[in-house]
Amino acid sequence: MNNRLSKGIWASILSVLLWCVVSITAATGFTPTALALEYNKEILVEADFSGRDLTDSSFTKANLRQSDFHNANLRGVSFFAANLESANLENANLSFATLDSARLIKANLTNAILEGAFASNARFDGATIDGADFTDILLRQDEQDKLCQLAKGTNPVTGRDTRDTLFCP
Repeated sequence: MNNRLSKGIWASILSVLLWCVVSITAATGFTPTALALEYNKEILVEADFSGRDLTDSSFTKANLRQSDFHNANLRGVSFFAANLESANLENANLSFATLDSARLIKANLTNAILEGAFASNARFDGATIDGADFTDILLRQDEQDKLCQLAKGTNPVTGRDTRDTLFCP
């Protein structure tokens, strides 16, 4: 009898807590952010992530060749050693993302925001960076020099010139 009573009490407590959470979120208009997802070491060639909120998700060592991330919120996402060759990152928010050792060869970064991203050892050969915002990004000097040869445009969201954010001469 004690066991049944104990289960009933816990069920009631959990019901009340759930009701409180639902009531508070409904009253305040709070909407929870997306859950961080893990796609580590997955093969996601030509995957469509366009327009999704993937905040703090992880794509470490994933193969994302020709994947579509345009208009996606990739804030804080880990693309450590990921293959993003020919990926579409147009208008994506990559603020504070980890791009260390990522391959962004021929990637489309048009109007992307990379503010505060960590991109040491990332490769951007042949990438399109028109209007991209590289404010406070950590890059190797040789990659920064390559990007400066391509840099043009102004980011429509931040209003910053791509060349200025890369400290191009």
